[in-house]
Formats: sequence, structure tokens, C-alpha cells
Amino acid sequence: MVGVDRLFSFRKKFRVDLGELTNKKEPLSKFLRTRINMEVTSDDHSLLIDAKNSSPQELHRLVNKFIYRQHLNNEYWTAVEGDTVRIHRFDGKKPEKKKKPGLAPSTIKHGW
Repeated sequence: MVGVDRLFSFRKKFRVDLGELTNKKEPLSKFLRTRINMEVTSDDHSLLIDAKNSSPQELHRLVNKFIYRQHLNNEYWTAVEGDTVRIHRFDGKKPEKKKKPGLAPSTIKHGW
């Protein structure tokens, strides 16, 4: 007989939307499996994680840690949107630094 806890409990699933980072799907999946000890399944462009005792913020922290350890933090950033953690790519445009008009160098001759 199925226990009452198993009958009425539903598992919430979190999603990691990989965006353009699909070539790192397998390493990210392996990294999440070792960190949260839960089942991770993959879709075309996303990972699905069965959540028992975790939150989207915890998943967001782990995905950020993976991106940092793979040295991808200059190219990608993450955001939490409901139960989904999305990986976005920076648009590549760096803001230009405004050059402030400075003082002209001193023309005073020193006598020493």
C-alpha cells in the first residue's frame, strides 16, 4: 500500500534555462547532482531538478558557483525568475569610459 505521505506529496521542479550555454549542460548537470544530491534531468536547452528541501535561491547560488569555477563569469550572468534560473549572456558592449578633462601638468621650474 502506498503511504499517505507519498500519495499527497508532490515534488516541485526547478528549471535551469541554459540559454547559449548548451555546451556546458553535462558538466553543470554533474556539478548539481554532486551538490544537491537530487535527480537532475535534461531537456533541449534546460535542466530540471527535483526539489525537496531546496529553493530557487539555493539553485541560483550553485549555478553562479559553477559559472565562476568554469571562468565564465565575464561572459554569463544568472537571474531567478520564479522557479527558473536563467543563464544570460552579456551583450558584449562595454560602456565607454568618459575621459574627464584634467589639469594641465605644472610648468613651474623647480630649483633643486
